Amino acid sequence: MKDFKKYYIIGAAPEDLYKALTNPATIQLWTGEKAQMSTEAGSEFSLWDDSIVGKNLEFEENRKIVQQWYFEGQGDASIVTILLHPHKQGTSLELRHSNIPDEDYDDIVDGWNTSYMGSLEEFYEEG
Repeated sequence: MKDFKKYYIIGAAPEDLYKALTNPATIQLWTGEKAQMSTEAGSEFSLWDDSIVGKNLEFEENRKIVQQWYFEGQGDASIVTILLHPHKQGTSLELRHSNIPDEDYDDIVDGWNTSYMGSLEEFYEEG
């Protein structure tokens, strides 16, 4: 199991970015895919046509999102924590993803950088 931590600077206010990460209609705008998402702790979520599935654990509006991501056959929970900090260029997004299965690590890191955060960055650059 491996952990990944990275900071991203995204040109949007924390409250806009929070909405983009938690509102299904807004998620669909920047991913191009239908999303199942709720800010209710304990609710299940699905992104990118079920490519990412898991459970929402904790929310602090405009500041924090904690999720468990499911990996087939994994015993230990893989936890994603996203912290949103105001930044002069918009938001400093702190990402921590723990307990990533070794065999999935490179794909997950690439997905975070290109598909997930890359899509968010592009969405706000265009907006």
